[in-house]
Amino acid sequence: MLKHKIPVKIIWLVIVLLSIMPVWGQIPRTGPDCLPFAPPVSYGVGVYPSSVFCADLDGDSDLDLAVTNYWSNKVSILKNNGDGTFQTAVNYMVGIGPQSVFCADLDGDSYLDLAVTNFLSDNVSILKNNGNGTFQGAINYEAGHSPGSVFCADLDGDGDLDLAVTDFTIYNIAILKNNGDGTFRSPANYAAEDGPHSIFCADLDGDGDLDLAVANEGVASVSTFENNGDGTFQSAVNYGIEDGPWSIFCADLDKDSDQDLVVANYYSDNISILKNNGDGIFQSAVNYTTGDGPYSVFCADLNGDGNLDLAVANYYSNCVSILAGNGDGTFQSGVNHEVGHYPSSVFCADLEGDSDLDLAVTDYWSNNVSILRNLSETHPICGDVNNDGNTDIGDIVYLINYLFKGGQPPDPFTDGDATCNGAVDVGDVVYLINYLFKTGPPPSC
Repeated sequence: MLKHKIPVKIIWLVIVLLSIMPVWGQIPRTGPDCLPFAPPVSYGVGVYPSSVFCADLDGDSDLDLAVTNYWSNKVSILKNNGDGTFQTAVNYMVGIGPQSVFCADLDGDSYLDLAVTNFLSDNVSILKNNGNGTFQGAINYEAGHSPGSVFCADLDGDGDLDLAVTDFTIYNIAILKNNGDGTFRSPANYAAEDGPHSIFCADLDGDGDLDLAVANEGVASVSTFENNGDGTFQSAVNYGIEDGPWSIFCADLDKDSDQDLVVANYYSDNISILKNNGDGIFQSAVNYTTGDGPYSVFCADLNGDGNLDLAVANYYSNCVSILAGNGDGTFQSGVNHEVGHYPSSVFCADLEGDSDLDLAVTDYWSNNVSILRNLSETHPICGDVNNDGNTDIGDIVYLINYLFKGGQPPDPFTDGDATCNGAVDVGDVVYLINYLFKTGPPPSC
């Protein structure tokens, strides 16, 4: 029930405003299905940040950031203040050209250490955690030629975490087994295809041990290596995909209890989905368009609907594409969120402690890391039609766009029902105008 009568001319004034501000009339859908995120907040790191990993490094139960800086030969640690804001970066020297970072308890003391691949010095740096998020000096281990990506996992089933590393220029996968104390043996090498760029460890064939999945940039393929159960591996099985596979992630995308593959194809401007038949054999790739130069991909339930979604950092279009999962291994069209210049890595994690997953993105040429807060759970007030966390004139414009110009409906639909009468109509527009400009009551359904 409206408490103030709003003149019709005010309603028409807003309609005229819409007609002369076409950008407002094209507000994109940012409801829960489209995974709304706040604009990025950036934090300075080193020169050319190439990889980001989110983990509780100082034991205070919130997630901090570890970032490799390719040109400054450092890894930056940014401690979380507990609310998704971060302290100034503290830097640690590693090798030359650090490319990838992974956080894991490598020496069994319950603190998360760092493993960093150094592309130009042909080694992996291990930085042990002192228990408070500070780190000891790097200890380096040879890891072939041009190591690009590292993954920490118990590959031989002995209870400690080993290293799997891609050797980009000699087309190998190097396995460095842990001695149990965070020191590592010399690498055992397995032949991959041309230009292995990214690696992920997962149980692909359902036998209880961890296999390898590798994206090969040089020949447009994905290789899988079946684990013999002791951290040795069978020869690669290769699958052709689109051009420039740059990043790979394993996850159960279709809820059939096996691990599927997602690959970001840098040169093809798309991502490939390869469904698992249940035995570690994969179906032909199904592709989805992203932005320009997809460089990194991460799978996570970003909207809380129980389905895994995709976050893709697009290097040349300076954005992150979010593709909502349908739960069956298919995905909706991407919604793009602007970040800094040349995003090179994306990681999804609950950074502010509100139980939804935010985004951390390295901006390679901006020399920073961007944090995008997830807004899926931050708009409880009916009337926040465009789901940006505020009730303002943008919501009025969105409703008018829907009612009079064929725009998208509110999603969820109830967000547009400001009058709480079970319908979305011109009365809701009037109600919001009354609230925002005539001191009327706020939406409260």
